[in-house]
Amino acid sequence: MTRVLLVEDDKNLSFILKSSLEQMIGGYRVMVAQNGREGLVLLDQEPFDVIVSDVEMPVMDGMTMVKHIRLHHPDLAIVFITGLTTARDVINGYQSGADFYIKKPFLPEELHAHIQAVLKMKPGASASKALEEKCEEDGYDIGDYRFLPSQNLLVHASGRQPLTPKEAKILEMLCRAKGRIVNRDDMLMAVWGTADFYTSRSLDVFVTKLRKYLSEDSRISLKALKGVGICLEEKE
Repeated sequence: MTRVLLVEDDKNLSFILKSSLEQMIGGYRVMVAQNGREGLVLLDQEPFDVIVSDVEMPVMDGMTMVKHIRLHHPDLAIVFITGLTTARDVINGYQSGADFYIKKPFLPEELHAHIQAVLKMKPGASASKALEEKCEEDGYDIGDYRFLPSQNLLVHASGRQPLTPKEAKILEMLCRAKGRIVNRDDMLMAVWGTADFYTSRSLDVFVTKLRKYLSEDSRISLKALKGVGICLEEKE
């Protein structure tokens, strides 16, 4: 699943692009910011594989945002989508740190092709991949627990709980998005490779098991929102 941060102040266009990438083309999860400042805030909160950004926006324009991003994420894939079409505009866009520059109007399929091309140019450089590798090495703290995904192991003062590969995969997805809802279908596809009635029932069983494993710490909860997803929450 390719994670996209779409920074676009045109709400109609952002809705069309998000819907097209997620539903028509598929294989994408898109979060939307309406200006560069919102984009930087979202980027600080979670990893993305690619930034797709307009240039002319209120509060903070795209080029200013990209210059900030390049200070901390030199390898992150960035694509500009803009109505600025002069040669100088294109040069400025690339000089600010963009990898591709798409002139409006364009089709969602064109954006998809550019995203795939820039990701191939930068194999292994995505922010989400880097985060996964770091967490694989360091593990996750969940209240009084320590989760080691590389060992399929949940550690607590009361003992060590081995996890099955599917249990570990589900818990890892929840840990990465702690405090946010993880879509059920995304979990089913990631763990079972299909999303149907039987795998959905299996997911519920696995979540019940994980609740039991984490029951030594009352601050931790796994909340299931019917038909939507599951959220790992930790009270302070």
